[in-house]
Amino acid sequence: MLATQLKYDLLMFSRELFYLVFTIIVPPVTYIFMGQLFGDQTYGGNLSYAQTYTPSFILLITFSVVFFAFGFDQVTHRTTGVEKRISLSPVSKNILLLSSITRSVIITSLGYALIYIIGLLIYDLQFNLFNVLASYAFFILLNAVLLLLASAIYSFFNNMNSALVFSIVIFQIVIFTGGFAIPVAMMPKFVQVIAEINPLYHMNNMFISVWNGQLSMNNSTFLSIGYIIVLVIASFIIIRFMNKRKI
Repeated sequence: MLATQLKYDLLMFSRELFYLVFTIIVPPVTYIFMGQLFGDQTYGGNLSYAQTYTPSFILLITFSVVFFAFGFDQVTHRTTGVEKRISLSPVSKNILLLSSITRSVIITSLGYALIYIIGLLIYDLQFNLFNVLASYAFFILLNAVLLLLASAIYSFFNNMNSALVFSIVIFQIVIFTGGFAIPVAMMPKFVQVIAEINPLYHMNNMFISVWNGQLSMNNSTFLSIGYIIVLVIASFIIIRFMNKRKI
């Protein structure tokens, strides 16, 4: 049952041009374009462009897949009556949820591989098996966090158009305040303040550190981890509360 539903979900994702543009096309193209402009520069921690932005764009793909293809899909199912039809069908709600989560992990893993291969072929990214495995394990953890955040945030939407506008706006905000475009330290003070509120900014910094084997347990890291844990707990509470309202 799960395999059949997963196959169907992957097929439907491949047919959604909107999802493909924002999740599969925009991040890799931007990664290549920015590399042509800033590929020779050195970034924080004496890192190259590839060392800094390869994990960043992997995370950007993960965010866009989870928020568009998972979170927004929940709103679509809720507003188009799919949820009600599911309750009457042989496919349980749990199977549908597990299929959506598995689909997101599969697609984001493909995004991980795509960006990594581009880095190897175009920007001479060095291969290190231990770092790749550690980074992928951390990447899966970030997937889980983003799935929870997306589920909690999109549980507030009962209108598909509102959710779509929110998705597009939040995508732009995340790009500029998450460190995916210009380094946040080079941006105006108010953008830096917004970045501190943006969980993707903290995830991005930690992912870059893990990717390059530079993660250190200092005050900044503990603050980032603590902030994300608080958001995860809040997401659990919101999801449980919203589920009880539907009963």
